Formats: sequence, structure tokens, C-alpha cells
Amino acid sequence: MEQHRFGPGELLNANGDLSEPGYATALLKRYDRSAIRAPRFRIKEWDYYLITNDRFGVALTIDDNGYMGLLSASVLDFEAASETTVSPMFWFPMGKTGFPASSASGDVQKRMKHASGSFAHTDEGRRLRFRIDSFRDGRPFACDILLTHEPKDSMVIATPFEKKRRFYYNQKIIGMRAEGWFSVGEERFELDPSDTFGLLDWGRGVWTYRNTWYWSAAQGEIDGHTFGFNLGYGFGDTKAASENMFFYDGIAHKLDRVDFGIPIKPDGADDLLSPWHFTDSEGRLDMIFAPIMDRASKTDVKVICSDQHQVFGRFTGTVRLDDGTCLHLNDCLGFAEKVFNKW
Repeated sequence: MEQHRFGPGELLNANGDLSEPGYATALLKRYDRSAIRAPRFRIKEWDYYLITNDRFGVALTIDDNGYMGLLSASVLDFEAASETTVSPMFWFPMGKTGFPASSASGDVQKRMKHASGSFAHTDEGRRLRFRIDSFRDGRPFACDILLTHEPKDSMVIATPFEKKRRFYYNQKIIGMRAEGWFSVGEERFELDPSDTFGLLDWGRGVWTYRNTWYWSAAQGEIDGHTFGFNLGYGFGDTKAASENMFFYDGIAHKLDRVDFGIPIKPDGADDLLSPWHFTDSEGRLDMIFAPIMDRASKTDVKVICSDQHQVFGRFTGTVRLDDGTCLHLNDCLGFAEKVFNKW
């Protein structure tokens, strides 16, 4: 499939629809919240950071979904195959959280009675600070993490939905170096930038009510070269472009359609903890994903529902870059998720 690479300009036209659906490797379109032609309670804005090495993961989210928002922190232990997630919620922020219009500048912070979080740009890099007073067994969580060495290219996609004035503008920055620390109670864990990496999922848009998405990413090193990938599908009108990219030394290599090859149980349900088989439509991608753990959560209050499965594991296989070079992945840590939302 020929994929459309868009240029600079306004993200939305006068009707509140995307001016130019497609993809890019930088945040070229200008997001302007005031140009959105939808109720404030339908606008969704978030920044999600995931920091990983072979032993631990830390996930941090600040989220403004119009009618509700949240601060969320997760600590993942890949050796013990265990995780803790705490997500204090706040109601009807309606944009008052103050997300910046670009990932390249501007800060976001949220303070609650027993939790706080901030994502700030500094001269050194992106600084992520979080505190949750009661995290695991009543013990607090805190972190101070610095992300540096931002790659040249990122995955940027502007996706329309079938319904008018509904869109998703998304950037994934993958493979930044991470240093700093996180703590749970009296236990403190240091993060070494030589083997710890961070990614940003930056999202702005107006979604339709019912959606299922599939997303997968990994980051690390192959023979001394930084690598990462972003793979996904499942929602919106993706005729103009997919969000599938592989990154090698910070340079993007565009892939076409992918399939996660999720195994199915005899009763027809997803078998999320058995090996998945990732392939693409051009024969450039062939990976086996061996799950370690499923970070699952489900909230169902009928009108609002979120059924999330973020499965962490290791990828082994091959990918062919744009110039024909074939890279071999061997037990590279990453995740693959399936999420259903009514929101």
C-alpha cells in the first residue's frame, strides 16, 4: 500500500476535520485545541512514558480525557513477573490540566492530595517526577528520571475516524536514554543510561465512543546500535498510512500493515500468554513474541468501560530495513497490548 507522508501546516481545517491524514517522522502539523469542533468532554490528551531495562519497567501517565483524568504509575519486575499499578483519578478537568500543544516544549503537571506528577523540559532533557503516597502495601512510590539522546526520527500519525470531527494525532518517540531513580518505600533503584531506555506516547484527539487498539513497542541495543519499533492497528481510518516503523540509530524505516498473530484458545478467547507471531504485509517483519506477564486491568461501569491487556515479553526474529539490511533480534524486551475502550 502506498502511504501518504504529510507536510507542515495546521492539523485541522475549519470544519474540525484533519487537513491531511497520513504519517511523518516529526511533529509537523500544528495542534490547536481551540480549532477542535467537539465538546470539551470528548477531547482526550495524554502523555505516557515507559522506561525499561532488562530487569525493571516504570510507566508514568498524565491524562486528561475531558470528563475524567488520571495520574498513573506502574512498576514492573520482569524477573519476578510482577507489577503494581496505582492510578488516582480526578473528575471533569475539561482541558484544565494544561497539556502543551507540542511534545517539543511546554510542561505538564498535576497535583492531588496524595499524588503528584510532572513532565518537564529542562536544559538536560525531559525530566519525569512522580509521587504517590500509597502505592504498594501502603508504601509510597517516587521517581526522578531524566531522558536524553532523543532520536532524530519519531513515529507521527494523523488518523481520522469514520465520524466527522473525530481524529487522533499521535507521536511515539522511542529509544531515549534514561537515568535517575525510582523508589517503593525504602527500596531505591538506580537507572543506568547504558542499558535503560525511555519512550513517549504523546496523544491528542477526539475519539469515537467504542474502540479496540493493538500497540506494540520495544527499545534497546543490537550490537551497539540503538533500535526500537512501533507497531499498531485496530482503530480509525488508516487508508492514508499505518503507524508501523522500525528505528535504527534514530532513523525511521517505514513498514506497511502488520498482524500481531495473537494465539487463540479452543473456546475462541485470546491466549495472551502463549507466543505471538508478528508478521507484515511485505515480508519484511517476522518475530516471535514470548510473553512474560500480562499487566491487565478492567473497569466496567456500563457507560464507560476499559479492558486493557499490556503484555510484556521478549521478541526474537528479523526485520528488513529500507535499504535491505536484515537485523536479527534475540530476546529483546518489549510489550504488545490489546485494549478495548468505551469512552
